[in-house]
Amino acid sequence: MQRWKRRLQEIGEVETFDYDYMREGRGRPDRLPQLIAAHRAALAEGRAEFAADTPTFLIGKSMGGRIGCHVALEEPVHGLICLGYPLCAMGDQNKLRDHVLLSLGKPILFVQGTRDSLCPLELLASVRARMTAPSELHVVEGGDHSLVAGKRALQSAGDTQEGVDRRICARIARFVQANL
Repeated sequence: MQRWKRRLQEIGEVETFDYDYMREGRGRPDRLPQLIAAHRAALAEGRAEFAADTPTFLIGKSMGGRIGCHVALEEPVHGLICLGYPLCAMGDQNKLRDHVLLSLGKPILFVQGTRDSLCPLELLASVRARMTAPSELHVVEGGDHSLVAGKRALQSAGDTQEGVDRRICARIARFVQANL
């Protein structure tokens, strides 16, 4: 997220945090209630630094995006941005993490790579069709779960990772502006 923090600061104020298990160097994530509590605490801390009417968008990479979706069920936010949403638990297409998405009421932008085994685009399309919240999708051609495009995809498009990242940030900026 540090790479994205620098880029996203061009759009607005950005606060990052680590979950307890990450700070403590444990490999296994905490249970969902602990992750949600940590995310809510970080949100409250971030909000304390800004005026009460400051627009709030939750953005997260992988699990951070998924937990942000859970937090958005309980906290007022303007929208969500998920960078590589982990729709399939451990890549198992029979274990979809779609319940929270189907419960959302806030606008959401998914930024997904075409090579992301944790979120095949055809599965995401079927989930988005059932969602009641407005959802948008930005596809990274040849991108993996970290939104890094493969060398072959970049070469065939005459592109660079820097260019891919700039387009992602521009898309996020348009989403934020549209949902203020």
